[in-house]
Amino acid sequence: MTGNVETARAEATTTCTIAEAAREALAEEMRRDPTVWALGEDLAAGGIFGAYKGLAQEFGSERIVSTPISESMIMNVGFGAALAGTRPVVEMRILDFALCAWDELINQIAKARYMFGGQGNVPVVIRMPQGIGRGHQAAQHSQSLEAWLVHTPGLVVLAPATAADEKGMLKSAIRCDDPVAMLEPKALFPTTGEVPAGEHLTPIGVARIAREGSDVTLVTWSTLLPTALVAAEKAHEAGISVEVIDLRSLWPWDREAVMRSVAKTKRAVVAHEAVAVGGFGAEIAASISEELGLRVTRVGAPRIPVAYAPILENTYRVSAERILAAIERSA
Repeated sequence: MTGNVETARAEATTTCTIAEAAREALAEEMRRDPTVWALGEDLAAGGIFGAYKGLAQEFGSERIVSTPISESMIMNVGFGAALAGTRPVVEMRILDFALCAWDELINQIAKARYMFGGQGNVPVVIRMPQGIGRGHQAAQHSQSLEAWLVHTPGLVVLAPATAADEKGMLKSAIRCDDPVAMLEPKALFPTTGEVPAGEHLTPIGVARIAREGSDVTLVTWSTLLPTALVAAEKAHEAGISVEVIDLRSLWPWDREAVMRSVAKTKRAVVAHEAVAVGGFGAEIAASISEELGLRVTRVGAPRIPVAYAPILENTYRVSAERILAAIERSA
């Protein structure tokens, strides 16, 4: 982890959705490296978010593999194939479904290098779109469980929020020799953004300053980034300058970049879509408190299931208004 924080860049030559950026990243890596392949349910048909559209036609059924509906089998095949020397991309459709393969991920994939005495790498990417979607999918299709994954030794955990980072982080994940849990913001898949030209890799473990500021540091990631930026703009209108850090990589996380920003502003807010209780924001808050001796305000979802009814789902959501209130309290 370098702590060499990036600032938001305007350079780009293409505009695409996050789903399109993911598809292009995988296609580029499959063209570059014949050991890269993907497996999961309905991939030949393009996947449920369209992130595999057209890939079966280009690469064939041996590299874009549509599987039976068995998450534990899919995860296990990816595990074995990675140990055997290939670089599989395992599609879980959504994070909630991956819970059916949690033993394979937590006990096998994450522990393999240690259990085998470092004799084998497991260069597998597990794609797990998470969080509340756009179709009111209720309690079993809307969870954000990144804290569980970060808590597990052996896993790299990434959480992009933009088209540029979706492409750059997926490419970096595929090239990583460790197992990578790729937590993608499914609610943002249709949103568009600029993607830098040429070979674009987002470094693992390096945060990005999404908005510069001087009064309060706001740390966030994934689906909540656009909401955080709205809150920061509202705070600006009220005379509070907010520096927004898009963490991007949850493990390793860019501790140096966060500490540098908070040392400047002397105030910090951590906001995430996941339930606040036991959330990864608590780790960041504790680290800031221990190193800098400052109080940190956390914003997260209540400890309740995500409801199907839109009005109740909105009660669960972390809104710009809730983040703004936390910013105002901290300032």
